[in-house]
Amino acid sequence: MAHVSVVIDGKTYRMACDEGQDEHLRALAVKLDSAIQNLKGGFGEIGDLRLAIMAGIMIADEHSEMERQNRALEAEVASLKENRKALIERYQSTEETLSGALSEVVERIDNMAEKLKQDVALRSSGTSALG
Repeated sequence: MAHVSVVIDGKTYRMACDEGQDEHLRALAVKLDSAIQNLKGGFGEIGDLRLAIMAGIMIADEHSEMERQNRALEAEVASLKENRKALIERYQSTEETLSGALSEVVERIDNMAEKLKQDVALRSSGTSALG
């Protein structure tokens, strides 16, 4: 367990945290101190406890809003995934339809080419028989 000293509202607090979490704890303390200083700027000295509670509520409100935004983004991502899946399925279906149509066109062209060969062969054999 690591120990970290942080300064909040001009007071030093010694706190324990998991190994490797000391910088994160310091950053959280800076955020809390900043919230308290902002409140002091707006309300003046209204008591340490009230400032701490108000700062906590402000941070909890920010956290709540971020959670709401996160849920909205997760819902949007899920919707986009569903849309993507539907588009892929539609693309595959269209690709199969086009492939089938193209195969039919190729078959018709092959049939027409075969008929042309037969016609040319008949004409050639007819002219040589006449000649």
